[in-house]
Amino acid sequence: MAGTTSLEAPFGRVLTAMITPMTSDGAVDYEGAAALATYLVDEVANDGLVVSGTTGEAPTTTDAEKEQLLRVILDAVGNRATVVAGAGTNDTNHAVELARAAERAGAHGLLVVSPYYNKPPQAGLLRHFTAIADATGLPTMTYDIPKRTGVAIAGETFARLAEHPRIVANKDAKGDLEEASWVMARTGLPYYSGDDINNLPLLSIGAAGFVSVVGHVVGRDLREMLEAYLGGDVRSARDIHSRLLPVYTGFFRTQGLILTKAALNMFGLPAGSVRSPLVDATPEQMAVLREDMAAAGVKVPEVAHA
Repeated sequence: MAGTTSLEAPFGRVLTAMITPMTSDGAVDYEGAAALATYLVDEVANDGLVVSGTTGEAPTTTDAEKEQLLRVILDAVGNRATVVAGAGTNDTNHAVELARAAERAGAHGLLVVSPYYNKPPQAGLLRHFTAIADATGLPTMTYDIPKRTGVAIAGETFARLAEHPRIVANKDAKGDLEEASWVMARTGLPYYSGDDINNLPLLSIGAAGFVSVVGHVVGRDLREMLEAYLGGDVRSARDIHSRLLPVYTGFFRTQGLILTKAALNMFGLPAGSVRSPLVDATPEQMAVLREDMAAAGVKVPEVAHA
């Protein structure tokens, strides 16, 4: 697998859940995606990228678009970063197809979110994740985000999932530090923070790293915080965490993808518009976002004047 990895951090330490740039007519901007991936790896110092997750607009991109996007990003950065393909849907058979397509394209790993909307019981979650992990030879990261999916992965289910040789990590956006502590201690399953406000709290109980949204803009700060903490400089890590609070809050004043694309557009980076049913940030939302980033010490380009 490419990228910075270890036994404790199978996909690297600092990953960004990458947006999918769009052209002015709403098509996937593959050239822009390659350029943004290169920027995130070479300039922002990400160990890896998650492609076609929620922040990548997976619900509104086609399977063909996902595969082409993955291939383009692998061509751009796959020799120096871990490229993880989102393969989660609420249909097990469809998710298996996506996982196999990602493996054929050369992905280094899979991110598989819990089924959403249909709210399966724990036995269904176990069967779903196991079927996907069985379908390929790729290391798999489960994704527990009950506020979106409507169902949480229980600690006992994690204990069973961790026995699978290809289920090697969990992206946590549940925010239950007690359960996360218990699962990591009992199973050794590496956790990645999937909710930026909890990056440092999860790190403090043993998380491997982050799959970040704000990493599009402050990835170097996240790496500095992580390295400070792992190096024993807890005070510096806490100071960085506190400084980044306006960004952690600001990017999620509305749906996170909307404001992430707004921020990237401010910086002149490939992003474009969002696809319906999402809507682009309003001028008022962008003004508040600009203030949030400035409060966190992010140097925001001046507004262009005609």
